[in-house]
Amino acid sequence: MELKAGSRLKSSVCETEVIIVKAPSADVEITCGGAPMGDPTTTENIGTVADGAGGDGTAMGKRYVNEDDSLELLCTKPGAGSLAQDGSPLHLKDAKPLPASD
Repeated sequence: MELKAGSRLKSSVCETEVIIVKAPSADVEITCGGAPMGDPTTTENIGTVADGAGGDGTAMGKRYVNEDDSLELLCTKPGAGSLAQDGSPLHLKDAKPLPASD
């Protein structure tokens, strides 16, 4: 699937919804709970999170990135499934430290 910044995706196995903040140049598959994510207007909930794909789930307002930071997703609705790109789990983006004020 070709991803564009600003696009929305919805999980088909839980309540998770995300907005793409940064998209890689190559086509990738984004999954949540072991199932592919799709357009929020057409994706229906088809079942439950796959075994081992639940992990910690997703948290609202958190950003998720891949290993090389070429993909960044913002969670707009939390759910039980964990996010992955082409089978590799996405992790929470670390906050940037603020400069010292002294």
